Amino acid sequence: MLQANRIRGLLTQIHPALERVLGPRLDHPAVLDLLERYPSSAELASASEKTLANRLTKLAPRMGKSLAADIVQALSEQAVIVPGTQAATIVMPRLAQQLASLRKQREEVASEVERLVHAHPLWPVLTSMPGVGVRTAARLLTEVAHKAFASAAHLAAYAGLAPVTRRSGSSIRGEHPSRRGNKVLKRALFLSAFATLRDPISRDYYARKVQQGNRHNQALIALARRRCDVLRDGTLYQPKSAPTA
Repeated sequence: MLQANRIRGLLTQIHPALERVLGPRLDHPAVLDLLERYPSSAELASASEKTLANRLTKLAPRMGKSLAADIVQALSEQAVIVPGTQAATIVMPRLAQQLASLRKQREEVASEVERLVHAHPLWPVLTSMPGVGVRTAARLLTEVAHKAFASAAHLAAYAGLAPVTRRSGSSIRGEHPSRRGNKVLKRALFLSAFATLRDPISRDYYARKVQQGNRHNQALIALARRRCDVLRDGTLYQPKSAPTA
């Protein structure tokens, strides 16, 4: 997010050591709350480690004490107040507040999306497939809901997962993955297929495809195409084979 980049930029400008501690943790509300209250290195230094820990622990009970110690250590690494610190002190609370507000809005939207996805009739079908969570399910529903496909092959072609035969004159140069299709749907199916490699049955299917001479991406596309059968028919995913010992 823009606000996060600006906060990290300001911290890098006025106190690099502090940025190394707080920058990677800007997604945590405890850090944003701290920057609203103590927007400069001088104000952070005016508070004791215990005070910082108490404030952080309210929103970050697990890392509050250790983060406070890291902040104090970072503050000790720079004794000079650099130009621009005062201006950053004015801007920092506003940026932290804006970022916290955006994070909250994003969480609210995610919660609403999850509610809508759970209420959809295809939710049990989608989550019966390994590698499909709320985000992927929402993406799939957005792209295939209210669309009719004559067959799973038509759905695969719509997603750009159907192989394309390349020809040169009268000669056939083999089949290659299509570069057309619905790129959003294709990416969702492809990434969910990649996630299924943690599933033993899917991993076994992938391994068989590789042994048959398929490349990594081709084997993943084969996994993704199996999902088209489930999506098209609206039936629960049923593994076709079990892993062998």
